[in-house]
Amino acid sequence: MNQRLEALQKRLGYQFKNQNLITEALTHKSSKQPYNNERLEFLGDAVLDLIVGEYLFHEFTAVAEGELSKLRASLVNEKSFEKLARLLGLGECIYISLAEENNSGREKSSILSNAFEAIMGALYLEAGLEKARELAIALMEEAYPKINMDAIFRDHKTTLQELTQAYYGETPEYRLVRSFGPDHKKEFEIAVSVRGNDLSSACGKSKKEAQQKAAQLALEILRSEKR
Repeated sequence: MNQRLEALQKRLGYQFKNQNLITEALTHKSSKQPYNNERLEFLGDAVLDLIVGEYLFHEFTAVAEGELSKLRASLVNEKSFEKLARLLGLGECIYISLAEENNSGREKSSILSNAFEAIMGALYLEAGLEKARELAIALMEEAYPKINMDAIFRDHKTTLQELTQAYYGETPEYRLVRSFGPDHKKEFEIAVSVRGNDLSSACGKSKKEAQQKAAQLALEILRSEKR
């Protein structure tokens, strides 16, 4: 594991002076050690929220607060942090129990995401905000080469599916509620549900348009609940 820690610190571009700090950041609660990474995860979440918020504030100077919040929510979530954790190869470095190991714990989205947040919390504590910002933005730009409103929000159905898989481990379902109007001007109402519960419904001139609108509304509801 020591070699893996050394390799990880090279990928981070930072050698921890306090090796106990990075060890704690990589220790999952299942390992039953006197410490785990939950407190550092809590701190890292707040640090990443600030870094991403500041980054978007400067990058999108003409975008209103509501849209900035949506964009931040698309980047500050479990699925996104899992992606960044994989870029760093965190899975092979995490300390987990044998039971969790046998249950593919190193591949679990929640464990990877939490470890990434904890690493960022540890980096912030020892090296400061600037170093944490440098790493987070470099990883984010590598994971998302095109960070813009169109790329993030163009396909609401895809974004909704990623979020529901991250939050619930399930994909959304779309149901035709009704169609109405004359044949030459027909409209459709589509409802979207997760785990059997309707999240939203919307109307459109085609089923595809109605699905996108319903997905957009569902995203807004989910994000407001998760913030």
